Amino acid sequence: MKMHHNKLVRDRVPEIIAAEKREYATEIMDDAEYCRALLVKLVEEAREVAEAEPDEIVKELADLCEVIDALLLAFDLDKDTMLALQQKRRDERGGFEGQIKLLWTD
Repeated sequence: MKMHHNKLVRDRVPEIIAAEKREYATEIMDDAEYCRALLVKLVEEAREVAEAEPDEIVKELADLCEVIDALLLAFDLDKDTMLALQQKRRDERGGFEGQIKLLWTD
């Protein structure tokens, strides 16, 4: 029975499926569709991190980082610039190490 996925997958997934002697179909996305698919994949991977068991979190974070790296390339963004902005925002607003939960504001 065919399972329809219609989603972005890693480059070696077709090779892995073929090695399992399974049939499949793929197509190459244009740049606009690829960028949209990466944004969908970002949410998918973030959800997987949020739902992961503690011993699986690092693997799911690695997948999330892979999508972030692909987004940087697809949108022609510089990783060093992103990391500098991350540090700037941490300097201005803090990180999350304090484990602070905001209960209410006035």
